[in-house]
Amino acid sequence: MPKPYEPGTPQPPGSSPPNRDDDLPRRSGRVHIAARSRGADVTALGSLALHLPHVAASLAVVFVVSYALGRLTGLPWWILFGCWVVSGVLVFQRPCERLLARWLFGLRYPTPEEDGRLRPVWREVAARAGVDADGYQLWMEESDEINAMAAAGHIVGVTSHSLRTLTPAQLGGVLAHELGHHTRGHAWASLLSLWYALPARLAWRALLWLVARLGRLPTGAAAVVIGVSGAALVALATATYGLIFLPLATPYLVAAVSRRSELRADEHAAGLGFAPQLMAVLHQECGREESRRAMAIALGAATAKEGLVARLLDSHPDVHTRLHHLQAHVENRR
Repeated sequence: MPKPYEPGTPQPPGSSPPNRDDDLPRRSGRVHIAARSRGADVTALGSLALHLPHVAASLAVVFVVSYALGRLTGLPWWILFGCWVVSGVLVFQRPCERLLARWLFGLRYPTPEEDGRLRPVWREVAARAGVDADGYQLWMEESDEINAMAAAGHIVGVTSHSLRTLTPAQLGGVLAHELGHHTRGHAWASLLSLWYALPARLAWRALLWLVARLGRLPTGAAAVVIGVSGAALVALATATYGLIFLPLATPYLVAAVSRRSELRADEHAAGLGFAPQLMAVLHQECGREESRRAMAIALGAATAKEGLVARLLDSHPDVHTRLHHLQAHVENRR
């Protein structure tokens, strides 16, 4: 008689754990779809607010480029500028999302076998949440990590390792977490912020590229460039009461908001009844991290403690923090 599947038990590559279909009860009867299944919580709105300085800088960059191209081509500058302003809507259309999934996120369509295991679990998660399962696109990522992702407006990606090793209930917990990112607005807010901040980021990289080549200029020319740039910076800082320096702190604030959004997505999964399963997945992740650390020590690799700055810039809370919040949710429901 085969032994029951235990979380964390290694499985042969390409195989499925025994009794995979026994630990996720399926709902019977009608599925009630909520009239409003999407929104934007405080972390989504906070992420948008923190990116406003970058968006404003992007508006300035695009305006200058549009005006210059308009003078060169004779095309009205406001057409080019307006096309960029409305382009954010296009990234949430299905054809554009498919391009993003393939070329930006490196995802692929599930095989028929993978779809047969993944879609029933997804439908159960969506039914518990009261959302339309067909309103989202399921994708696969070739990876040896237990992970998943929510992106754009309808993308839900799962790693091949997660599909191979997790039980249906554990996989349901991971999918419920990603669904929480969608229903609470984290996914679309993140992509929208990234898209509209992109021109400013490109302009900043171009500026750094130019600064790195100042050393090749004659001394007099370099002094003129530095003097003009310094004067412009002082003028801008005075005119904006120092707000132009706000983007320097933005990465730390955005990372803090992102960590909070991960905990809120965990709350969403726990509210659907997947707290124990998600905790089991996180315990597996703890075991994998300890194994990697032990292997690094055995190989003589350096094991310096993670610095404070790196922790402040981490977009995900540590596993122990997530487990603590999930455990508190379980205890509060007793």
